[in-house]
Parts: sequence; C-alpha cells; structure tokens
Amino acid sequence: MKRTRWITTLMAMVLVVAACGGTETTDTTTAADADTTAAVTETTTAATETTAAATETTAAATDTTAPGGTDTTAAGGEGEPIVFGASLPLTGEFSISGSKHANGYQFCVDEINARGGLLGRPVELLVEDNRSDTEVTVTQTQRFINVENVDALLGTFSSLLGFPASTVAEQNGMIYPMPSNGALRIWERGYQHIFYFQQLPAEYTGRSVLNMVDHYEAEGIIGERPQTAAVVYADDFFAAAIATGLLGGTVEIPDSGEIIDLAPGFLADAGMEVAFEEVWPIGYTDWLTLANSIRQADADFLVISSASTDEVIALLQALQTVGYQAPLVYTAQGAQTEFQEALGEAADGIVVHSVWSPLANFPSTLAGEPYTNEDFVSGYTESFGEPPDEDEAIPFAVCQGVEQAIIGTGGTDNAAMSEWMHTRTADTAVETIVGNFVWDEKGLAEERSFLINQWQDGGLSFVFPVGEFPGTVDVTYPKPEW
Repeated sequence: MKRTRWITTLMAMVLVVAACGGTETTDTTTAADADTTAAVTETTTAATETTAAATETTAAATDTTAPGGTDTTAAGGEGEPIVFGASLPLTGEFSISGSKHANGYQFCVDEINARGGLLGRPVELLVEDNRSDTEVTVTQTQRFINVENVDALLGTFSSLLGFPASTVAEQNGMIYPMPSNGALRIWERGYQHIFYFQQLPAEYTGRSVLNMVDHYEAEGIIGERPQTAAVVYADDFFAAAIATGLLGGTVEIPDSGEIIDLAPGFLADAGMEVAFEEVWPIGYTDWLTLANSIRQADADFLVISSASTDEVIALLQALQTVGYQAPLVYTAQGAQTEFQEALGEAADGIVVHSVWSPLANFPSTLAGEPYTNEDFVSGYTESFGEPPDEDEAIPFAVCQGVEQAIIGTGGTDNAAMSEWMHTRTADTAVETIVGNFVWDEKGLAEERSFLINQWQDGGLSFVFPVGEFPGTVDVTYPKPEW
C-alpha cells in the first residue's frame, strides 16, 4: 500500500483578507500583491513562534493512505530518504487542481522508487493541505524548511499561493520549481531560485489562442474571425494576468516601481473590440447575474479566466440557463475530466490552453532512462484507476526536473541545484513529459508556446499548433450551440 505523510495542520491560522472588487486589472493585482507580501513579512517576523507551533503540529501528524500503488516509504534504495515537501490546496477554492497536483507528485515519487530510488536512496513525499489560503501556505513552507528539513520543495498550485511561497523559498536559498504560477509579477522580482514548468507567463496566454484563430482563418475553417470580445475574470493573480495581456493593461512589479505596459493588448492586435469586461470578487456566487450581463453584451468571443475549475463550470452552467451563445469560447481552466463530467455535451466546442497533451510525445527521462508520455499515461492509469490530465502531468514534470537536478549535482545542495538548472542549454535541457526546459535568468522557459485543445464529442482534442505532433484535428467553429 502506498503511503505518503499527508500532514494535517492543527494550529489555527489567521486568514488573509484579500482585496476584492474593482474592474481595473491593475487595481486587482496590485492589491493582491500587497496582501500576500504582508503575509510573508508578518509570518517571517514571527518565525520563532511559527516553528514552535509547527513542532507541535508535526508531532501530532499521522500517516494516512494516499491513493493507489505501493509503499513509497519502503520502496526505492537504502538509507535515509530524500524528502520532498509540497504545500497544496487539497481543499478550498483550488481543491480540484490541488488534489490532482498531489497525485502527480505522488506518482512521480512512486516511479522513482520503483526504479531504485534517487542516488540509491528512497524518496519520500510530504504533502500539507494549505486550504487555498496564502498565510497557511507561507507557514507550511516555512515548516518544511525549518522543521521537517526537507531536501527539496515542490511548488504549489495557483499564482496567488505561489507568490508568497516562492518568497519564503528564496529567503531560505531553496529552489522553488513552480507548476502553475504564471503571473508575470512573480517572475520580475529578481529571484534566483524559481523555475517555471510551463511555457509562458499568464499574461501571454491569450496570444496562443489568437494565433490559433489566425491559423484557422487562413485555412478557411474560421470564415470570419470574431469582431467583439467579452472578458470576465476572477480577482486573483492568474486570472487577472490573462486578462491583462488580452486587454492591454499594465503589470506593476512589487517593491521595484517597475511597470510593464502590455498595450494595446492581444485583442486589439487581432482587430477585436472589447464589448464587455467584468471582474468578480473572491467568494462570488451570483453567476446568473453575470451571465445575463454577458448575454446582453452579445460578444462573438467569450473569455472566462479563473484559477478555479469550479468557478468556470458554474459560470458556463449559468450561461446555458440564460441562453447565451458565442461562436468562440475560451476558458483558462477546463482541461480536467471533471470539467467535461460536469458540463456533458455543453463542453463541446470550448477551447482551453494546455501545457500537456498525451499526443505531444516529448522526449523525456526518469531515473536516467527514457520515459515517454505513453509510460506516464499507462502507469498512472494502472495506479489510480483513471487516466491523467495535465493537472497531474505538470507536477509530474516538476518532480522530474528536481530529480534530474539532484542527479546532475550528485546531491541535494539547493544552491548547486539552482546553478545546474540555470546552466541548462538546448543540448543539456531538463527533459520532461511536458517538454524540454531551458530557463532564462528569471526562471522562465525559453522558446516554448502553449498547446491549444478543444472539447469535441466528449473528448479533449489537440487543435494547435498544427504539424508539430501527430493527432492534430481541425478546430470546430463556430462552437456547437448549447
């Protein structure tokens, strides 16, 4: 039986009050910066008290059974285990993706141990539920470093949580490989030990979708491109970042005074007029009211940006209720099987960007041996009883990267691992199931672009870019009516 130490947080946490409201992208994200930065500063100042509480919490923790497979604490090599730590949102707003990230990390550890461990030692994974809360994330990250003495951190889900967690890691000289933390402001702080395991910062996501429109318009499949757009998004780092790129907003880099101007925006570049823009606050539930506002705007292209799959599903169901139809709908979440299960046939025609596709069979290694997407999909399905999606694939790739850094440096010295990762080249890239990674000085991947998928006939089809991998199909346009 597979066992991972899933540590339950027992001590009470003070919740961060996030700034809500406002329709301007810069106001939304700047306010969020102030709150999360304050959380890091306040928690770090209270480090002594935090460590004492953490000791008591860890002593009370018990081992619980994780899903499927073998005992990770016993498998692998001999001697003291190499310990990975991950603070993840297993409950709360980001729980769907957070739980899948935990499974992706777990399966990677299982696969490493099944191949003899890492440097001849077993690998152990510690996971804590941060409840989708920034301050809890900060405290848990500190505990991993100062109490659990983990050898490596594995990044959390969402820019909102990754922003403060990466600060804790940077202050302690730990690498922080990030699976899902795309807001540009994270990558413009001059940090030396953060590494992104996706293609582009979130602000540039929309460009990939519009590149798809350009391609299929040139092919005659999109007869006339959308002329108007509605952009609605959640009040969080990731969601607002995608909107900023599309709308041509600005990004203020915390503690630097630097402002990055993305005007006029990708929609304007594509010749599309913004007919409607709205941001919803944290905890929002009045989806029918928002859906009616979207319907009245009657835009040709609808963008729904959120880090929460549940929010995207709720809004789409409300749009079905009010009868709004758009020829093109893009959602920032929606590659998960839960998305299609909740929407059924209504998911067909919806476009989502992705980092991973089982058809994109990038060369990859694990334990120094070739490891394909086919290996990943078949092994994961056997272990967990269902096939993976990208929310399991991306964290698996993060774990691959950390494993390769440990092998490459011959140990778990985080300074050496950071230097090793920064010095990768096209010939010595980190090879993962989501592609090869070479990072710039900021920790962003070089020369990568997003994959674009579309739900078609109940399955997620790979529609763009065309010609890079087998199995690409034409986009369905316009989207079938609900």
